[in-house]
Amino acid sequence: MARLKVGVLISGRGTNLQALIDACALSSFPAEISLVVSNVPGALGLERAQASGIATEIVNHKDFDDRASFETKLSGILEAASVSFVCLAGFMRILTPTFVNHWYDRLINIHPSLLPAFPGLNTHQRAIDAGVRFGGCTVHYVRPEMDNGPIIVQAAVAILPDDDADQLATRVLEAEHICFPHALRLIAENRTRVRGDVVEIAGANPAQSVLINPTP
Repeated sequence: MARLKVGVLISGRGTNLQALIDACALSSFPAEISLVVSNVPGALGLERAQASGIATEIVNHKDFDDRASFETKLSGILEAASVSFVCLAGFMRILTPTFVNHWYDRLINIHPSLLPAFPGLNTHQRAIDAGVRFGGCTVHYVRPEMDNGPIIVQAAVAILPDDDADQLATRVLEAEHICFPHALRLIAENRTRVRGDVVEIAGANPAQSVLINPTP
């Protein structure tokens, strides 16, 4: 079966990009990264891609008069590289409904919280301040509303009594590096179906454990 051709959009250091690169380097993985695009010149993630022999492009949003022209350029570059699926890996631009609908059900994002809780920024500090017992991450299909869309994979990470935002972020990031390639594999193996707001996964192995924090 042909491997799914993926484009990855980044804005920064690209640690989730690296997790995808490492997964796609395996011959058994059903997807390959055709192109990495950054809207920030000099983003570290570009070096990660180049070190792995992956083509890169810079599309600086500051060079465009509006979001529409920026996104038209983005889609054009992705499609010229034969990309059929897009992963947002720390891409710090809000996408318009036009772009999202163009890539509908072919566009996923990873967010550092257990959505629908704590969309937006500063998720870890907000979770700590709210007194919740678990943080985590979510991989989801992108919809026009920010940090919204059918959920594919989630991981829960216990919040410890002495956690600060950086400590929690470090542990959540480790979970992100597992969840993002896992979600992409499920999609590339054609095991996901979106039914309304719910993702059905063929042959899913649901978690069996009950997590309690603090433990009894």
